[in-house]
Amino acid sequence: MSREKGEVAEKKAISFLEKLNFIIIEKNFYAKKLGEIDIIAKKDDVYHFCEVKSAPDYETAINNITYSKLSKIKRSINYYLQIKKLDVIYSIDAIIINDENIELIENITM
Repeated sequence: MSREKGEVAEKKAISFLEKLNFIIIEKNFYAKKLGEIDIIAKKDDVYHFCEVKSAPDYETAINNITYSKLSKIKRSINYYLQIKKLDVIYSIDAIIINDENIELIENITM
């Protein structure tokens, strides 16, 4: 996916989360050599680290969240929590975007 398409998908995801009363804390948090967290949001004292995936169909989008990608996200979250000195409850979530459909999947694991 091109960077431009990724930015459009992330903007849609942020708007979607805000409509669900999430507070956007940060977007595109980059941890050197570890990876990137697309969106960091908060709702009801829980931090949500969100991976945004966009594709023509749901299956393609969800299959782009690989074990390797999830591992990088987990390392990036640990780094984020460490540098921000946070001890919080958190969830690793996926936001799947295809056509005009957006779905939030909370607590993704492999």
